[in-house]
Amino acid sequence: MSRTLHLNAFLMGVGHHEAAWRHPLVDPRRVADVRHFQELARIAERGTLDSVFLADGLAVGPAVRHNIQAVFEPLTLLAALAGVTEHVGLIATASTTYNEPFNLARKFASLDHLSGGRAGWNIVTSAQSREAWNFNLDDHPAHADRYRRAAEFVEVATKLWDSWEDDALVLDAAAGVFADTDRVHEVGHAGESFQVRGPLNTPRPPQGRPLLVQAGSSIDGIAFAARYAEAVFTAQQTLADGQAFYAALKRTTADAGRDPDLVKVLPGIAPVIGGTEAEAQALAAELEALIVPEHALAQLSGMTGIDLAALPLDGPLPDLPDVSAVQSHQSRYQLVVDLARREQLTIRQLIGRLGGGRGHRVVAGTPEQIADQIELWFTQGAADGFNVMPPLLPHGLEAFVDHVVPLLRRRGLFRHEYTGRTLREHYGLPRPASAYAGRELVTA
Repeated sequence: MSRTLHLNAFLMGVGHHEAAWRHPLVDPRRVADVRHFQELARIAERGTLDSVFLADGLAVGPAVRHNIQAVFEPLTLLAALAGVTEHVGLIATASTTYNEPFNLARKFASLDHLSGGRAGWNIVTSAQSREAWNFNLDDHPAHADRYRRAAEFVEVATKLWDSWEDDALVLDAAAGVFADTDRVHEVGHAGESFQVRGPLNTPRPPQGRPLLVQAGSSIDGIAFAARYAEAVFTAQQTLADGQAFYAALKRTTADAGRDPDLVKVLPGIAPVIGGTEAEAQALAAELEALIVPEHALAQLSGMTGIDLAALPLDGPLPDLPDVSAVQSHQSRYQLVVDLARREQLTIRQLIGRLGGGRGHRVVAGTPEQIADQIELWFTQGAADGFNVMPPLLPHGLEAFVDHVVPLLRRRGLFRHEYTGRTLREHYGLPRPASAYAGRELVTA
């Protein structure tokens, strides 16, 4: 069977470029309007995209003076999007460091029921100390400790989703039986981080469990994805780096005893689209000119862990510690350092490059050039699809859906219509069997 390209629309405020809210093509007030996000979800569905995705953080960032912050909690917002769409998947970020398995498993099960089987969970461990301060902690747990907790968290959540068997609901009004209690199970989990009795107070989701997504390319992140993830959001700047990550993840997945074809690798791409290449480059230049250096330096300082405010913008990055000493986003830290060193960028040039995608690859060009890049990475072993990050919203998503998607369809790479109902079906993934599937009930 031929491979099918997968496309996810990453929705962030009024655009992924850090200066998007200042551009005349967008209205920044829409960041707090649910109708804006409903419109985006409908655009994505018109383009038969697999899913839409909302990132999240649990603290106000240091650059809130100069940049729009996320307003809505993702699961709440996705419930509102479920009501105005029928097919497009709905993926929300939620932290395993600052949540509990029972609450989160219930929320995702509820979204899956409300949407008819379209929920996905982007599993993150969080990366900023500011988040710890909102949860009774003085500092962020160590990188390795966060991943150990995340592994146990996912295991508990999976047990909770399985705690109701598929046929546990009886709904026999005449007999007065709502559920078969022999098919509703306590999970009895007692581990290092969690003690959870269960069962969940929501029946098993339509998909069995939500699609499990992971975003992180560190050594710990790859190992975690190989064990649990069904889709991986990642960031690479070059085809060679993309191919290396793709091969490493697929190999590690096989070593973990899982089928590598059932883990979809989706690098981020921020397409700046114009009718001509010159128009696309002009739009990219307009956006870069709107960057507030104070904000960009704060972002870069956060990525590197080094205060860069006093350094000359037209000088190079200072010497930075090895990635092993970094406790936040290790993979993004390494990407930024490698980009600066490889292209010998000044700090000013680096913040300009990062402004469009925070380390994800920015491609400015015509629809044909964007489609060429997507096809190249897809056919050359660097991606199973892409996490599409429009610089302006809704403008950039409309341009992608109306001008790039038709080209991908004509090239035989992407669907013309939805052929499934659930998010798992869009990604070509099976519905996981319950832990109790095939078990014979013992009757007196």
